[in-house]
Amino acid sequence: MNEHKVPGRESSVHLAIRLDQNNIPEKIEWEATDASEGKHEAKAMLLGLWDKQQGTGLSIDLWTKEMTVPEMNIFFYQTLLAMSDTIMRATQDKTLSAMMTAFASSFMEKVKL
Repeated sequence: MNEHKVPGRESSVHLAIRLDQNNIPEKIEWEATDASEGKHEAKAMLLGLWDKQQGTGLSIDLWTKEMTVPEMNIFFYQTLLAMSDTIMRATQDKTLSAMMTAFASSFMEKVKL
């Protein structure tokens, strides 16, 4: 049988972080091959990576000076909900997903969103 392999596709994301003299982010911009054209500005980012060789998680968490506490609370709430969706898609574990959603709801109540 003659198998035809579909060629892989590559996508990239580019981040540009402008820092002040104290290395505090002033501007965060991103662009991606799969997003609308051009750079997009962000006030905060959470990047999580799983290091294949070390078998550990790595994270980069940045936010600009203009990110307000209410905006950060909304950002974390939305991130927690996204994590709930991700754990469901990745593991099909409805219990863990429901726990994450419940925690997101309790977080929302605590910060009065």
